[in-house]
Formats: sequence, structure tokens, C-alpha cells
Amino acid sequence: MSAASCLLTEDQFLCSICLDVFTDPVTIPCGHNFCKGCISEHWDVDVQCQCPICKEDFDRRPELRVNTFISEMAAQFRQSAQQKASSSSSEQQVVKPGEVPCDACTGTRLKALKSCLVCLESYCETHLEPHLTRAGLKKHQLIDPEENLEGRMCVKHDKQLELFCKTDQVCVCMLCTVLDHKTHDVVPLKEGYEGKKAELGKTEAEIQLMIQKRRLKIQEMNRSVELSKEGADREIADGVQVFTSLKESAERSQAKLINTIKEKQRETEEQAEGFIKELEQEISELRKRSSEVEQLSRSEDQLHLLQSFTSLKAAPPTKNWTEVRVRPPSYEGTVRRAVTQLEETLSKQMKKRLEVKLKRVQRYEVEVTLDPDTAHPALILSDDGKQV
Repeated sequence: MSAASCLLTEDQFLCSICLDVFTDPVTIPCGHNFCKGCISEHWDVDVQCQCPICKEDFDRRPELRVNTFISEMAAQFRQSAQQKASSSSSEQQVVKPGEVPCDACTGTRLKALKSCLVCLESYCETHLEPHLTRAGLKKHQLIDPEENLEGRMCVKHDKQLELFCKTDQVCVCMLCTVLDHKTHDVVPLKEGYEGKKAELGKTEAEIQLMIQKRRLKIQEMNRSVELSKEGADREIADGVQVFTSLKESAERSQAKLINTIKEKQRETEEQAEGFIKELEQEISELRKRSSEVEQLSRSEDQLHLLQSFTSLKAAPPTKNWTEVRVRPPSYEGTVRRAVTQLEETLSKQMKKRLEVKLKRVQRYEVEVTLDPDTAHPALILSDDGKQV
């Protein structure tokens, strides 16, 4: 029996109503086979007893009896298919968190490869095969696996969402177009998809342009920081040089000021020493004369006094010291002149530094290309694109 079943194809064990392997297969008078439940339900809905395949009509509803031969063949085929699915399941991926599981798997659920928009189910490789081989299932629309397939159905009419209402910007089913969206601008889902995709492409291009502009702005700011650091380093170096020169100049001016004051003090001291020496000399001469005069004045000999008086030395020449003064030197303006000279030195240093800076700016003329939307407002570009 198993050898015979290997020669039979899967389609021979499928009910043409449910498109699945027979369950309690029955044979009706025209010779076609169906699941007992499927054909009974079909005839319960359709008052006229007719074969769904060949359309042969029956005067009365045939008595249905299970075809044991086909039932056994279908059971063996089902068992073989399950064994095949079981052996292949080990080679297929078991579903992981975040992945879409196969809705047809029992027990260990495998990862779905496709989802069917008609069946609203997702299938692994094994259970997807009927959609790839059976004529009736090949027409179904397959998409990449999605978990929420119910979201593709109209909640109001339980129909597939296959149209797009441009007026309300929502996806709708066929019934929606004749009811709620009758006068609206409705297009096929594909047309709406392509339109929105074009809008997304335009939006993405605009976002990329904005990103590019901001990257340019970041580069501009980084360059500004670099230039600022270079400028700061130059200013520090120039400042240290200026203040070093200023300090040296101040020290020289201080030394000169001290020397000037000390020189004036020394001249004053020398002048005073000269006057004092003269005065001490005159005092010595006057003391000698005073001694002679005092000695002569003590004499009681009248003749000797008269004779000696005429022989007294003439009074030594003396200086009129009434107007002679040792005046302290005036230091007024000495510090001010020193500070003024220091200011002149600083001014010369600053002028020299400015000239060096101007030469440096002229030497570093650079060519730049900047986005006008991101360029710093203080930057002025010439017509040839060069910034000076």
C-alpha cells in the first residue's frame, strides 16, 4: 500500500471544496470525491443538489457513505506528509522572539516564510508548499511574513483592504467605495503605495539635505574652534612677548629713575660737603685770629698792646654765607616722565604687533566653498569664491 501511495500525487487526496486532505471521504454518483462534511455543508447551502466539479444535477440528495479505500489512502498520505514535515522541521528554523510563527504548525512552531492575504495566515516552508503548487492557491497573494494580518482586513466589512482613499488618506475595501467613500478619490492600493513611496523618497531627500547642511555646519564650527585656538595661541604668544618687553622696559625705566634720583642726591651731598669744607676752613682761620686777639687783649702792657695791634694780621677773607643754601633737589615729574616713556615704548610695541598681524592676514588668504545657508554671516565671499 505504501509503495502505491508513493505513486499518487498530493492533488489526488485533496478535497476540491476545502482544498485539504480528505477527512471522511465520500463518493457521489458522478464519481467525484469530497469530504463528507464539506459536501453536506455545500448542499445545505445550495438547495439544488449538484456536483461542485462537473455540475451534474441529482434529482434527490444522494446518500453519503464513507469510501474506506480512499479514507485509508488519505490517512496514509496524511501520515507520510506529517513524517515529511517532521523530518524537514529539524532543518527549518524554529521561531525566535520577534519573528512571525507559522500558523499551521502544531507543537513546535517554525519560522514563517510568507503570509497569505487571502487565508490571513502565515506559513513555514512545509505548509507554504500548497500555495506554490495547487492551482486554486497559486492565485492567493503572498507577502513577507507579518504577524498582524487582521490589520489588513476592513474592520467594518471584513473584506481585504485593497484600495486607498486619497480624500481621507485611509485604506479601504471594495464595499467602502460604494458606501462610506462613494464620492471620494479612491485609487488601487498599488497606486496609493507608489504615490506615498514617492513622497517618502522626497522627504528622505529633504532629510538627507538637512543632515548634510548640519554636517557642514558642524565642520564649520569645528573649523571655527580650530581657528579660535590658533588665534588664542598666537595672542598668548604675542601677549607674553609684549608683556615681557614691557616688563623689561619697566625694569629699565625703574633702574634709570632710581639712578637719576640717586645722582641728584649725590650732587646735593657733594655740594653740601664743599660748602661745609669751606665753612670749616673759615672757622679754623677765625679761631686763630680770635686766639691772637684774645691773647693781645689780656696784655696789661699798654705799649706792647699798641705796638702789637698794628702788627696783627689782617682779617682773613670770608664769604658772605647769608644767601648760600643747600637746596634739596626737586624730583617732581621724574616718575611721570618715566611712565610717559614707558607708555611710548608700549605704544611702539603695539604698533609693531599690529603690523605683524596685518602681514599674517595677507599671507593666509584662503579659498573656501561654503553653503550659503550654513555659512557664518560675518564671512564675506568675493565673486570668484575666495575669502580674504
